[in-house]
Amino acid sequence: MANYLDEPRWFDQVEIGDTWRSQSRTVTETDVVNFATLTGDFNPLHVNHNYCRSTPFGRPIAHGLLGLSLVAGLGSNSPLMHTTAFMRVVEWKFLHPIYFGDTVHVVTEVVDKQSGGKKHGLVVWLRQLVNDENGIVVQQGTFETLVKRLNLKAAA
Repeated sequence: MANYLDEPRWFDQVEIGDTWRSQSRTVTETDVVNFATLTGDFNPLHVNHNYCRSTPFGRPIAHGLLGLSLVAGLGSNSPLMHTTAFMRVVEWKFLHPIYFGDTVHVVTEVVDKQSGGKKHGLVVWLRQLVNDENGIVVQQGTFETLVKRLNLKAAA
């Protein structure tokens, strides 16, 4: 499993089955409050400690979409690609909560590649957000990105 790379890769430089592990990131209460402020999502599950004592979680949890955002960010560097466009999230599953203080990383695997012609190809990625402490996958799903082909490098 490869780690963070300084040089971006081209479509032609990744193969089905290739995997990477991102750097880790600790999710803080400040992150959650800032995300709530940015999005306007002040659901008490995320920001009200008293309310959360009565929930199955017992304490506040991070927004699921904050976790998805971390996947998009951390995953964009592992591997770093010559990405032209993020095309879509094919599916996404929220499997376990993310608590304040949890440290997470992203595991990315190439699950499919489709040549889009001479300039670009579509890469399908399985991305998993993993809790560093216990190894549990807390979120996972499939992303598709359009990536430049290597032959553009020679033309540049």
